[in-house]
Formats: sequence, C-alpha cells, structure tokens
Amino acid sequence: MRYTADKNRYKEMMYNRCGNSGLLLPAVSLGLWHNFGHVDHYDTAREVLFTAFDHGITHFDLANNYGPPPGSAEENFGKILRNDLSAYRDEMIISTKAGYLMWDGPYGEWGSRKYLLASLNQSLKRMGLEYVDIFYSHRFDPDTPIEETMGALATAVHQGKALYVGISNYDAETTRKAAEILESLGTPCLIHQPKYSMLERWVEKGLLDVLEEKGIGCITYSPLAQGLLTDKYLNGIPENSRAAKPHGFLRKSAITDDLIRMLRKLNNMAKDRGQSLAQMALSWVLKDPRITSVLVGARYKEQLLDSLQCLEKTGFSTDELEVIDSYLAG
Repeated sequence: MRYTADKNRYKEMMYNRCGNSGLLLPAVSLGLWHNFGHVDHYDTAREVLFTAFDHGITHFDLANNYGPPPGSAEENFGKILRNDLSAYRDEMIISTKAGYLMWDGPYGEWGSRKYLLASLNQSLKRMGLEYVDIFYSHRFDPDTPIEETMGALATAVHQGKALYVGISNYDAETTRKAAEILESLGTPCLIHQPKYSMLERWVEKGLLDVLEEKGIGCITYSPLAQGLLTDKYLNGIPENSRAAKPHGFLRKSAITDDLIRMLRKLNNMAKDRGQSLAQMALSWVLKDPRITSVLVGARYKEQLLDSLQCLEKTGFSTDELEVIDSYLAG
C-alpha cells in the first residue's frame, strides 16, 4: 500500500530555530545510527520512518558508516525515500556525515578534502539524492589542517551538494576556530552534533557557551545513552537489547550494579513526574534553550511514540534538577 502522510503531522511537534539561521528543526529528530542497516528488518525500519514523519519529525540524521554494514543505512533510507517518501522530499531535512572509517586505504577516513568530498558523492548515490540538507565533518582530524577540512565543507555547499554544513564531536576551542574559518568562507557553521545526556555532560564545560556565542545550533546524539536511560536495563540485560548485540558500542560490561541502582532511582523520579525514564531523560536535555533538537533512535514505532511524549513536559524545578544531580553523582 502506498504511503500517504498524516494531514495533521505538524500540529503537535515543537520546532526550534537552529542557531542564527533561518532553519527550524523539530525538537525531536530521528537518528539512523542503529536499526536501519542490512542486519535489521527493512519493513520495521520503514514503519518507524513513517511514524516519525506522521508525527512531525522532519529531520533524518545519517552518516556514511551507519549500518551495519557501513553504508547500508543510507541505502535503506534511500530506497524508502524513493519508493514511499519522494513526494515529501522538500518537507525533510536529510543530513549525513563523513569522518570515521569507511573504506580501505589512506583516503577512507578522517578529514582530508579528498575523503570528505568523495564520501559525500558516495552518500548521495546511496540515497539517490542530488543534495543533502546538512553535511557534517563527523570528527576533528588532528593531522589535517582544519582549514582544509572546513574548506571541503564549504566546497560541498558551493557545489550545491549540501545546503548547510556542521561539525560533530569537536571540542569547544576547535569549534570556535572551525566556525570562524567557515564564516570567512561565506558558509556559516549551522550546527554542532555532540554526545550529550544525563550520563555524558562534557558539553556543559564550554562547548554550549561557544555555540551560543557563535550562533550555532546544537543537536545532541545518544540522549538516552544508547538505551541505558530507559526502563530496559532496570533488571539486567534483556536478550533483545542493544547491549546484548554482538555489534555496536554498548557493551555488557557497562551495565554494572551501581549503574542499575542509579537508573532505578531516576526511574522512580520519572514516575513521580508522570513520565517514563526515557521521556524524562529527553526532557532533561531539551530543558536548555541552547539545544535545538535531540536525536532519538527507535527499533520499533512504539519506542518512538514513547520518546515523543517527552515534549509534553520539558520543564524541571530547581529541586528536581538538584535531586537528579545527586543521583548522578552517586
């Protein structure tokens, strides 16, 4: 059956301006880091994408190496876009990145002009697109002049292969320098994508201040700490969980007794707020006005629908924030 988008899809979603740009992003965006590779179920991935778009999620975040295998998330997204969503392309923000290992040899990772522009061309082919809305440098390359990396991003815009550019996983001072170079090239840095959650708070030590100063948006990945900040691990490691998978970044060894005790405390607090733990964790990230959007992943549409309920309660009292900090401090 051919997909037709829900006519009411824009009524409930909150949209935030991305830095000083003219672009609005949904407060919740869909990340395709996991669950959209060739190892995953295609029809389920398709259903998640439809559910996202039907609920006002217009931003779909990818990277060249997402899968597994690398590239397969872009291939599957491109197939779904071509077969089901092509009529809605101009209602979407599609982003991709390059920086991590993608192919063999000296030109298959990091931040050279050769790698970034070759990777972008490959990503466009995999997705069947003429351009992406946002193209990122996925990580800082200490062995390539930052002027070269930023120059490659600017070239992508000048060639019409990207509308905006961003950076990911850059520290505060490198972000400042990157933003100044891009500004001098006439291609402002639109957005920064860092890891940020209750369990990963490094962005509070200077990066968010730089983004505010430079008028750069911020979209956070792993706001649920790859599923740790959900009710999934409150009683150990389920067989179908991300930590139980042979691939991926979340290891069984990370699920310690101390972590489980802390998660249970946070879960009880979420219940007192009338939220699930996942909803509270997302609300906690969005409480900062410098955060444009949070990236969520979802294996099933029910997980996505649960996450979207975070928008119903994004405020926290001072007492609540202090209690959360005490739990996190142990």
